[in-house]
Amino acid sequence: MKRIPSFSKDHDKLRPGLHKCGVSHGVTTWDLRFKKPNAGDYIEQRALHTIEHVLATVLRNGKFTDGIIYFGPMGCRTGFYLLTYGIADGDVLPMLRSAFAEALEFSEVPGSRREECGNYLEHDLEGAKRECAAYLAVLEAI
Repeated sequence: MKRIPSFSKDHDKLRPGLHKCGVSHGVTTWDLRFKKPNAGDYIEQRALHTIEHVLATVLRNGKFTDGIIYFGPMGCRTGFYLLTYGIADGDVLPMLRSAFAEALEFSEVPGSRREECGNYLEHDLEGAKRECAAYLAVLEAI
């Protein structure tokens, strides 16, 4: 079986940041790497789930809403994938800086009621805000 591209990267060399993975069928995949892989520091599951809810909401309601295909967590809990369509590469970093700053203003988790979420009890808004603030600092340094 052919190895998928994300397993072909040397994860010991990846660092926190924003990485363009590639383009397939017009869709660009972005690696939003919050944590250094295999370093023992991972995004806590409840915060990871909350970041997914908050950022997916912010991104899908922003200026580039029609170009957001997907935003979701990496199974290794070191970051997120963002899939975009028709958004210029140069617009992605400013869009993300703005989205993460907006995420820090949330006082409740969108889509976190039982009827809206398949695991509605597993959220941590304060933990999510800590992770978002740390990642925003990474984005600001780029």
